[in-house]
Amino acid sequence: MKELLTHLNPVFDHRNRLGIMSVLAVNDWVEYNTLKELLNLTDGNLASHLKPLEAHEYIVVRKQFVGRKPQTTYAATETGKAAFRAHLDALEELVKRSRDDD
Repeated sequence: MKELLTHLNPVFDHRNRLGIMSVLAVNDWVEYNTLKELLNLTDGNLASHLKPLEAHEYIVVRKQFVGRKPQTTYAATETGKAAFRAHLDALEELVKRSRDDD
């Protein structure tokens, strides 16, 4: 069991980061406001959870203008998707083993 815990990625420890990666893993690009609404987060809260994901290069940001309005969108990188899958695999194995112990 202890070995499985080492496969959990601490970057994904918070539910908001799990939510962000869950959305980005199945979409090409997602607008900042869409993420904020889907996850019911404030600007500051969302920004604080995007930073570590970006720092680990699990996500990329694209800033552009649409007409005269700035638009910020995010996408999961291949590295981010792989790390997220590995984290989910470890979580699934932990759940499976705990159920097997019952």
